[in-house]
Amino acid sequence: MLDRATKKGSDTRERLLDAAETSVLEKGFAATSIEELIVAVGITKSGFFYHFRDKGELAKALLERYLEREEVILDDLFARADELHEDPLHGFLIGLKMFAEMMADLPSAHPGCLVASFCYQDQLFNREIRDLNAAGVLAWRRRFRQRLNLIAARYPPRMDIDLDAMADMMSALVDGGIILSKVVGDKHVLPGQVMLYREFVRAAFLGTPAS
Repeated sequence: MLDRATKKGSDTRERLLDAAETSVLEKGFAATSIEELIVAVGITKSGFFYHFRDKGELAKALLERYLEREEVILDDLFARADELHEDPLHGFLIGLKMFAEMMADLPSAHPGCLVASFCYQDQLFNREIRDLNAAGVLAWRRRFRQRLNLIAARYPPRMDIDLDAMADMMSALVDGGIILSKVVGDKHVLPGQVMLYREFVRAAFLGTPAS
């Protein structure tokens, strides 16, 4: 019985986070109310406060879950790419193509990025949440910089390039691609941007366009 109660509580918490993520991506954190979340999930206000002390605690849990899921997805994707090709450059190119295909397979435009959404309204959050958001951005830089270091050790760049900036380009084009795809209503914009980055990476290290 205790296990069932624990599972039910966990399910309710996840449904609250799901509802909050959808709302935040649609209209921002400031416009997302506790009242709308409890209606969406079908619980009382006391039920909400059982899971989250306040809206700030909800924000932290929301961002932590988002970043953890993102890490799992990227770890899995690039691990599978490396299994297909041991060479660091070609494995990375495969991974980028797989990422683009994953984005193209979404039924509609990417719903958005919580990291970007929280950044737009960072005045709403305390230092802990802002630091957590910054850590998420820096994790992307670290992930792609480590890969670029491996590539550069085997394939010296064909141009004078800042590898940190090249790593950050992936974050910039993904968030930018999400915005463009939503504004113009074309879900193919984001995967197209990823494929352009793939071409740039290959040109930077091999001097030839991606195939």
